[in-house]
Amino acid sequence: MRQAVTAALLLSAPAVGCTARGDGASEDGRGAGNRPQSPPSTAARKPDRTGPVLAVKIDNVARARPQTGLEAADLVYVEQVEGGLSRLLAVYATKLPPVVGPVRSARESDLELLRQFDRPVLAFSGAQRKLLPLIDTAPLSAETPERRPDAYFRAAGRPAPHNLYLRPERLLASAPGADALTTGLRHGPAPAGGRARTSHTVGYPAARFTFTWSARRHGWQVTMDGRTAVTADGTPLTPATVVVQQVTVRRSDLHDALGSPTPYTETVGSGTAQVLRDGRIHDVTWKRARATDVTEFTAADGTPVHIAPGQVWVVLTGR
Repeated sequence: MRQAVTAALLLSAPAVGCTARGDGASEDGRGAGNRPQSPPSTAARKPDRTGPVLAVKIDNVARARPQTGLEAADLVYVEQVEGGLSRLLAVYATKLPPVVGPVRSARESDLELLRQFDRPVLAFSGAQRKLLPLIDTAPLSAETPERRPDAYFRAAGRPAPHNLYLRPERLLASAPGADALTTGLRHGPAPAGGRARTSHTVGYPAARFTFTWSARRHGWQVTMDGRTAVTADGTPLTPATVVVQQVTVRRSDLHDALGSPTPYTETVGSGTAQVLRDGRIHDVTWKRARATDVTEFTAADGTPVHIAPGQVWVVLTGR
């Protein structure tokens, strides 16, 4: 059945439908523009690279699962949205899958989070009306179905708004490569110490994630809301490294159509985090002084904490 769904997604014709709303988000259906007013400021330690990463906002309610193309992402951020639910921001640099989705709406926090990258391409379905001017002036390329109808299509067999999908190759000619992942997360040997850990759970008000170590897959098998998270073909999602980053999650000035405030996740600042890799958990600290800086993760002795080769999930959770 899942193979049939995957085939249907790949064969579906492009559609120029109206903007998919977020989980109750108030969106006016206008695609965000691509009119940055000034060049982005970048941290000195960011390496040069030849092209932008692709960041895609991905639906994560039960009706949106299993997602398509999530396993190909180099980096997956987990964010809290209205009602205590979660949404994903998948970042692609080393490869582009044929299809990604379901694609959903952007949030104000995304703009600060994405300043770690140099002029990224952000694919999303729309945004709250008051957020659109901020997206218009952000140092990124905003690509919505209204701007690029050739890149999106609606899949048969899924109800709206959980049926909007992206063809990444319509937005990027090729994957920019690993050097475009300017986040501060670098591959290297595991930090010393830590504690053996078979599973770790992170809870949002209305969502729950459990990461269980799989020695056979050499990664952390993801469970979302009590069910194993899988790809469109049924393979369990198993990132090599999971970073649970404690941040400030506060109310923003925006709200959804029902009046619920939109959470704002602050990724500039400092705090604690836990790094899960190789079946162990490590308590670390993080620091990002400015939005244009990378996020530094360090051990108690001040040495950088490295990630394992493979996919990384960063779960942004309240302190």
